Amino acid sequence: MCHKIRLMSNYTNINANPYADDFPTLKVMLGKETPMRLDCGTEISNFPMAYQTYGTLNADKSNAILVTHALTGDQFAADTHPISGKSGWWSKMIGPGKAIDTNLYFVICSNVLGGCMGTVGPATINPETNQPWGVDFPIITIGDMVRAQALLLDELGIDSLFSVVGGSMGGMQALEWAAAYPERVFSCVPIATAAHHSAQNIAFYEVGRQAIMADPEWCGGRYLIEDKKPHAGLAVARMAAHITYMSEGALTQKFGRRLQDREEVTFGFEADFQIESYLRHQGISFVDRFDANSYLYVTRALDYFDLAASHGNGILAEAFRGTKVRFCVISFSSDWHYPPDESRVIVRGLTGAAANVSYVDVESDKGHDAFFFDEPNFVRVLDGFLRGAAVKRGLLDE
Repeated sequence: MCHKIRLMSNYTNINANPYADDFPTLKVMLGKETPMRLDCGTEISNFPMAYQTYGTLNADKSNAILVTHALTGDQFAADTHPISGKSGWWSKMIGPGKAIDTNLYFVICSNVLGGCMGTVGPATINPETNQPWGVDFPIITIGDMVRAQALLLDELGIDSLFSVVGGSMGGMQALEWAAAYPERVFSCVPIATAAHHSAQNIAFYEVGRQAIMADPEWCGGRYLIEDKKPHAGLAVARMAAHITYMSEGALTQKFGRRLQDREEVTFGFEADFQIESYLRHQGISFVDRFDANSYLYVTRALDYFDLAASHGNGILAEAFRGTKVRFCVISFSSDWHYPPDESRVIVRGLTGAAANVSYVDVESDKGHDAFFFDEPNFVRVLDGFLRGAAVKRGLLDE
């Protein structure tokens, strides 16, 4: 059965989202005239999407790069984060003279559908009840996220993207863009990602979801209404996921079996080891900027992602048949969350479709999160590919 959701046209953040209250961000209302249909069958209309931009859009609007964020990211890719106060999650990559050079490109990064930093999601007020949606919010997919981004570009008057670039869940969005809107994408850079979620990754995220839902303060998803905060469950979910983002080598090198601020073990359950203290810090700091229900929804979207099933009748190459998009697929040697073999599956699918594709497996000991760090070889690869594509696009002279 199809339901139509109408969200307030005069949407504000006041009392609507405790994770995104009164901070500066760009925002636009989408689906004002024609509702957007979700993969679950629901339609949504008049809903907010929050985004940030960097650089300047050129006269013919041919230099736009859409940067798509990972699970725990948001639109503040190169800004100081308004809640944590930390530098943007890709400040190393976006800016004047950097790999994603804002002297040359106009960069857009939006908070995904289902997120909690200004785009509509489970923490948003349901106008019919005047209370947060909670788990009454419709289930969303990666495809839904990308359709909403396409509406955002329509609002900005951008018909075609020079590139879509993203890592992890952002890489899935980049692939979805290339499969769903090939006529709107000149180049695509999926980083440390996969064409579908493996059983192992579904299992890891299910552990996280169960941790959240087992927290007594989750209140069946109604915690905002009940003025509760399932921080313990969300922190455990973050801790479990974060383990998959680092390599064993990186964990050993950074922490080993070193003790945390003590000379002997306590023979108890305090954070005796540095790695325990680190994971607890990751969990505690995460709950202040992320909504627990958003975590449930976005991880579910990851689980449902299957590019071959949604666009290729089960055959990945068919999802890209006839594409003119230029691809650069990047993986990291020590990534076991989305290992290099997952990227090679993507490359084989693109090759089977006779697509223009290059592939680089970057040697790194930093695991899945390597694309967040200063990895010189990764920076060179991304910069080189984008500049080469910019020449073909006419943005740069040969």
